[in-house]
Amino acid sequence: MSFAVNSPPAVRHFPLSRSSVCRTPRVTMVARSTTGVSVSTAAALPILTKLQNDCATPLPVLRHVADAMATDMRAGLAVDGGSDLKMILSYVDSLPTGNERGLFYALDLGGTNFRVLRTQLGGKEERVIDTEFEQVSIPQDIMFGTSEELFDFIASALANFVKKEGGKFVLQKDRSRETGFTFSFPVKQTSIDSGILMKWTKGFAVSGTPGKDIVACLNEAMGRQGLNMRVSALVNDTVATLAGARYWDDDVMVAVILGTGTNACYVESVDAIPKLHGHKSISGKTIVNTEWGAFSNGLPLTEFDREMDAESINPGEQLFEKTISGMYLGEIVRRVLVRMAEESSLFGKDIPKRLRTPFTLGTPNISSMQQDTSDDLEAVGSILYEVTGMDSNLDSRKMVVEVCDTIAKRGGRLAGAGIVGILQKMEEDSKGIVFGKRTVVAMDGGLYEHHPQYKRYLKDAVKELLGPEISSNVVIEHSKDGSGIGAALLAATNSIYEH
Repeated sequence: MSFAVNSPPAVRHFPLSRSSVCRTPRVTMVARSTTGVSVSTAAALPILTKLQNDCATPLPVLRHVADAMATDMRAGLAVDGGSDLKMILSYVDSLPTGNERGLFYALDLGGTNFRVLRTQLGGKEERVIDTEFEQVSIPQDIMFGTSEELFDFIASALANFVKKEGGKFVLQKDRSRETGFTFSFPVKQTSIDSGILMKWTKGFAVSGTPGKDIVACLNEAMGRQGLNMRVSALVNDTVATLAGARYWDDDVMVAVILGTGTNACYVESVDAIPKLHGHKSISGKTIVNTEWGAFSNGLPLTEFDREMDAESINPGEQLFEKTISGMYLGEIVRRVLVRMAEESSLFGKDIPKRLRTPFTLGTPNISSMQQDTSDDLEAVGSILYEVTGMDSNLDSRKMVVEVCDTIAKRGGRLAGAGIVGILQKMEEDSKGIVFGKRTVVAMDGGLYEHHPQYKRYLKDAVKELLGPEISSNVVIEHSKDGSGIGAALLAATNSIYEH
């Protein structure tokens, strides 16, 4: 029995290290059964077969996921806590039109690095005249320090960046600088320019900030630095991606991040949000942040998913994220390979310690192995040896590629079903608003950008669910780094000055 590997030509977005390319793993001689299948492969085959069955995403499964996503969205819009989906109101009621003019800044804080950016906008005629940015690493002691220390550090970096302003970047007379603030931590937003930090995540343990308005914290820090700047829009990265894409294309209605984590947002009518009390929107629309990583209804889970979830820092939570995002795909594959190594001699007699170490195998490794089209799967062998310490032969490498493909396929197709669920909900509320015309879904994130098979599986699922006619109107488009410029554009859209 052979294992077919259907991959497009190799595109090495995740290059192997120099050592992994040059180093040749030891090739193991294998005994074969009368059918031509190696004895070790035959012993691991039932594990692969069960995995493929448990991960299967036929049309009825995809349809159930899409329907359940739409149902959970409605429940989350009706009342806070109404479903797994938080359906957070962004208070972004006006999207960029192209008429924006002037100099605007953006600050993007979402991890151990933050980015400062400025852009000069020239209206419909010139659009984006110029953009430049800098990335700053946050020292470990600041991540564990006080709120004042963190925001003073950020404001200081922003002030230094402002000092380099020049050339095509010109602040209009009698204006203060304005910035968009992309803040990718749990926040209860109270207006377009205010939000209460619920808790720190991603390794931050800054004291004194939870329960406070993070915009006020930043504005106060900028004041201490003598920086004449105000935050005019507080957004998360998904909302900023939608805004950045909408600036160039009026048909953008949805934005999805598929990277280490995942999320989605979309344009919603305020009339369709029962829990929105007293908020008036001039446009009658607003962007809703779904926080869809928490979705859990009807997902095809395996024993490996359940084990990983049980050992995670948030058991029972973020199940959609744990099946479709870059943080977890490699780890699921690793757990399958450990089981195969335990119950067969697929990789030799001994199981390397590195293979038993959680999160040793990354999703970039999975992508690279899926893209190996060489006859002997040399890149697969190098990655297995370099990353996990495993020796392999051609049969075991083929088996590994099948495991990678199974997990990536499930992830991509479930993500596609989630997108259809959002579009379906929008269409049900306003017939023809989505399916009757061109509708763009803006995509960003390293997983979507660098994993061609995953991207193909996602698009295939959308086409299967919608059918050829409707799916031809739905454009799934990569919006690279849209969140940075998007925050600056939202600062412009919500400026206190007229354009």
